[in-house]
Amino acid sequence: MKRPDLANIKQWIRPGSRVLDLGCGDGTLLSMLRDEMGVDGYGLEIEPENIIQCVRKGINVIQRDLDAGLSDFDEQTFDYVIMTQTLQAVHFPDRLLTEMLRVGHQGIVTFPNFGNWKNRLQLGIGGRMPVSKTLPAQWYDTMNIHLCTVKDFEDLCHQHDIRILERMVVDQAHRARTGTRLLPNLLGEIALFRCQRGSV
Repeated sequence: MKRPDLANIKQWIRPGSRVLDLGCGDGTLLSMLRDEMGVDGYGLEIEPENIIQCVRKGINVIQRDLDAGLSDFDEQTFDYVIMTQTLQAVHFPDRLLTEMLRVGHQGIVTFPNFGNWKNRLQLGIGGRMPVSKTLPAQWYDTMNIHLCTVKDFEDLCHQHDIRILERMVVDQAHRARTGTRLLPNLLGEIALFRCQRGSV
């Protein structure tokens, strides 16, 4: 498989389930889940070129700005609502996370961990906003507007009564290593969470 991040997400999806992918890009994840797991998938995407690619792949896609919310969808319509590398690029990530778990039984979220030691070093020693493989853009042309750390996301879940079912923190190649397991907020570069409404 060419994209290891998709393999990590795939292991959390039940075959034959209904999936909504927020910011689905060119539909690569949804087409893989459809072809390999029989998933009934839908995508929301704002970029016209990505929408064209989704249509070519036979993906059901709707053009939508995620900051407008998910009010068009009824409660618990989907088994999973997925948002990969998009949480940090929306204006109201807390609202969107809550909406994800209204329309889906479970949510899967991935984002770059701003608490990684390399980012801390660039900001603390260099005095400049970090640029890395997981955060490749300069501060003035980045799509990211709400960067967060693993701890920040876990705090947000706690504040909104969201139960974290599974967490995987990996390096930029999406590999889980001993260091990212022991010190996820310091050594992890990308965080993946599977969650649902209601804490235990």
